[in-house]
Amino acid sequence: MGTDEDNKAAVRACLEAVSQENSDGLDRILGPGYVLHDPALPEDVLGAEGLRELLDGYRKAFGGLQLTIDHQFTDGDYVATRWLVRGRHEGELMGVPASGKEVAFDGMTISRCSDGKIVEEWEICDTLGLLQQIGALAP
Repeated sequence: MGTDEDNKAAVRACLEAVSQENSDGLDRILGPGYVLHDPALPEDVLGAEGLRELLDGYRKAFGGLQLTIDHQFTDGDYVATRWLVRGRHEGELMGVPASGKEVAFDGMTISRCSDGKIVEEWEICDTLGLLQQIGALAP
């Protein structure tokens, strides 16, 4: 069983992968059978490869993508994190062509860890606000 600090470090490294050029380190911090549940996505994200594909898609849609962790706390094997993402909409996202607009949206992730690795996550973010910022929906 990982300690609270091990679990927080794994989650922090996973979330910080959003801002990195590549996500090769995910294999070290995600446990076998990893799954991400996000109601904004059409299906669950499975494994390190699935998460890599998701992050690559966001990096293509947003230039200069940066994630900031605002708050993080643990409860046993669970880590809750509130975060903020910023970037410039430079590529297609959900069928919406690049707008060139600067965006900022926040969200929360609850991560379940085992042996210091993330095995399951539940995530929710301000998708409505993001779509409004890129011009896909009226404010």
